[in-house]
Amino acid sequence: MRVVVADDVMIVRAGLVHLLASADVTTVGEASDSAELLRLVALEHPDVAIVDIRMPPTHTDEGLVAARTIRDRYPRTNVLLLSQYLAPRYAARLLADQPGGLGYLLKERVSDPAVLLDALERVVAGGCVVDPTIVARLLDFGHNDSPLAALSPREHQTLGLMAEGQSNAAIAHHLGIGERTVESVCGQLFRKLSLEPDPDVNRRVLAVLALLRAR
Repeated sequence: MRVVVADDVMIVRAGLVHLLASADVTTVGEASDSAELLRLVALEHPDVAIVDIRMPPTHTDEGLVAARTIRDRYPRTNVLLLSQYLAPRYAARLLADQPGGLGYLLKERVSDPAVLLDALERVVAGGCVVDPTIVARLLDFGHNDSPLAALSPREHQTLGLMAEGQSNAAIAHHLGIGERTVESVCGQLFRKLSLEPDPDVNRRVLAVLALLRAR
């Protein structure tokens, strides 16, 4: 796996590169701002760009804007967004445009190489990964008029684990139920969110997007 790392804080970049090396992931470039990030992606065509959402000059959403550009211009480069803050609206904005191949984690989460590598592998496989802390906040914050209000407690649990990037087998293990039961729960969940089967649509990604939009 080939990765570009973008963060304006040198010590954070160095830490990420070290973690990636310990997981046998190759860093092919480091960027301190969005312009350098886009240049490196155009040059190296990495599998993943790890991008801090808040970058110079305004430290608001430059990383997010760059991530959207990457997904538009270089669809084979996936994106793992990092943030110090709980801001699910950022992930919702990007997922709405380019579902799949996207991860959004809090920086504190990626201090564990295993967590970082797992997230990278999931986004490279075309999935989406949302930080468990953000998922928990969203599930607690649902509005009564949201489609999520119709979900059962088990369906809420399943959607939360789905948002974290868990497979059906992993969800079954976590909940202590059979994989066929998980498939049934997912089917009910999709129906309640009006997500009909479509070969051109990833219903898991759209279900996660529904969760992010319900913030």
